[in-house]
Formats: sequence, C-alpha cells, structure tokens
Amino acid sequence: MAKYKLDDLCEFITDGTHQTPEYCEEGGVIFLSSKDVTERKINWDNVKHIPDSLHEKLYKRLRPQKKDILLAKNGTTGVAAIVDRDEIFDIYVSLAVLRPINSIYPKYLLYAINSPVAKRQFDAGLKGIGVPNLHLGVIRETVINVAEREEQELICETLDKVAGIIDKRKAELNALDNLIKARFVEMFYDKGYPVLGWNDVFNTTTGKLDSNAATEDGEYPFFTCSKEMLRINKFAFDQEALLLAGNNAAGKYDVKYYNGKFNAYQRTYVLGLKEDWSYQLFRYQLEDKLTYLQQQSLGGLTKYLTMKILGELDFIIPPIDKQNEFENFVSQVDKSKFAVQKALDEAQLLFDSLMQQYFG
Repeated sequence: MAKYKLDDLCEFITDGTHQTPEYCEEGGVIFLSSKDVTERKINWDNVKHIPDSLHEKLYKRLRPQKKDILLAKNGTTGVAAIVDRDEIFDIYVSLAVLRPINSIYPKYLLYAINSPVAKRQFDAGLKGIGVPNLHLGVIRETVINVAEREEQELICETLDKVAGIIDKRKAELNALDNLIKARFVEMFYDKGYPVLGWNDVFNTTTGKLDSNAATEDGEYPFFTCSKEMLRINKFAFDQEALLLAGNNAAGKYDVKYYNGKFNAYQRTYVLGLKEDWSYQLFRYQLEDKLTYLQQQSLGGLTKYLTMKILGELDFIIPPIDKQNEFENFVSQVDKSKFAVQKALDEAQLLFDSLMQQYFG
C-alpha cells in the first residue's frame, strides 16, 4: 500500500459556513453540524433547518452531495460519516467536507478517516483552548494507507459485513432494553403506587479517591465515571449499592450495580436503598432518567451532576412482591443481553483488528 495525504485524495477539503444561522421552525433547508454526525452515519432525525434565502447564499459556495465525507472538526472531533442519500442541505463550520477523487472508493476513504492512524494524527493536531478545533490544514496533511481501487472495494465489503453484524447486535440490545421498559410501564404506570423523592429512597455518599488511584490488577472493583469498571487494592465500601457517575465529558452518565467490597472515585455517587427494596428496580428507574440528567447537567467541557439536580427526581414504590417480580423478569432479560453483548464485543474486536490490519 502507498501512503497519501488526504489533500491528494480529494477534489477539495473545506468546511461549512462560519456564520451562526437563524433557524426556522417550519420548512426551510436541512442544516447539519457536528452533532448530526456519528461514526459511519449521519443522523437525519431532529436536524435543524435554515431559511431558503440563507440556503441560496450558502449553496453558491458549497454544495454537499451524495458520497461526500462529512468530518466533525469542532467539539467531538475526528468522527466521519458518508452522505448516504440525495439530499439538499448546508453545513456549519463544525463540519468539513471531503470529496474523494475518482480513483478513491468513497466508503474506503470513510473507513480510513475513522481509523486509529488517522485519529492519532487528528488528535495530535488539535488546536484551541476549551472546545477542541481540528483545523483544515491538519486534515489535509493527514496521511493514510491507500490500496488499489479494486482492493479498496474488497476491503470495504469485508468491513461492511462486520459493521453490519455490530449494528445488528446493537439493535438486539436496544430491543431487549425496550422489552424491559414495556414491562415496567405495564406493571407500574398509572397503578396508584406511592412516589418518593431522592432523599426518601437513597442514602447518598461519594467516593474519596482520584480516578488515577486505579491499579491494573487490583483486588477490588473501583468505580469511576468511566463505563468500564477499574480495579484497586483497597476498599472503602462493603455493601449493596448502585453507582452513579457524577461527571462525564458528554453528559452521558452510567449506572452500575454491585454487592460486596469496592472503592469509588470522588465524583461517583454511591447509593444505598433506605428500605429492603429491589436494587434492580431502582437501577432501572435511574437508567430511565439518564437522558433527563444529561439535559439538566451543569458545566462546560465536563458535565456534572449536583445533589440539587438529583434531589428533584422521584421514584415509584410498588409493593415488594411486584418489585421482586420485576427483578426476576429483568434477570432473565439480562441473561439474553449478556449473550448478545458478548457477541457484540467479539464482532467489535474483529472490526478493530481489521481496521488496524488495513490502515495501520
């Protein structure tokens, strides 16, 4: 494989308008920003729209089209997606457009841009204090491995198959989550059960340690605000508890359950139930409120939760036999989720290995 700069592989690389537009409530033209781009896909749902008059002005400068690559360059940087439909739209400065030359298969360029080797180069070139900014010059100078055109298509065919398996497994997990949600609604909504506030449900404390206190092969679980559970060689808690992440860069919080000896980061909330209730029921109720917590969280680059925010939450308190029935149902669904998650992890490992093999 030969190595080329992205600038040599594209007809052009530019970004969207630097003007903050006025949006319109009805009608208008689709206006995309970095928040609408996820890895390999554009989220066309809930997009904003701009007036036709502004669109006509922006469209004279830049006309994105199907098979262009959109790359997030502000905020969440280095994430790319391909334009997968014939759609008239405009873009904000937080997105770059890369239009591949004829000898480059567009999907191949997409995978290359989303590869670890490109990500490392993007990260090394980030500028700005506060919100990260990936300059066009850095994008243009980024070097990737390029196979012959026929091989590019074969590589994409292989990666597409594995990516399809990953998407399928994620959809299965989502369906199982929806099954639990449907069961919760069926059992507890509009049943007249009492509702209690946070302080009547939980004994709340936090850990005392910095996140760097983790030890790779530690004896005890160490709960931080990461989705992954770390390890540590000393424990501060010996109890049944829910662990709620108290901060996160994107405000995407996480709830875990544990029973035994463990330790916790200083921004992790350790929650013990005040009564002999089902931890799994309250874990589910907390997880169901995570989107609301993301919306209410404070902070700039790092979002965080306060006790004032948490104190505004309330929880349904059904009879203990109903709690246990729900817990048993969730336990059975969790067995299925565990199997699907295992298959997802294996597919993701294969995908990552192939990306490393093809792009370095």
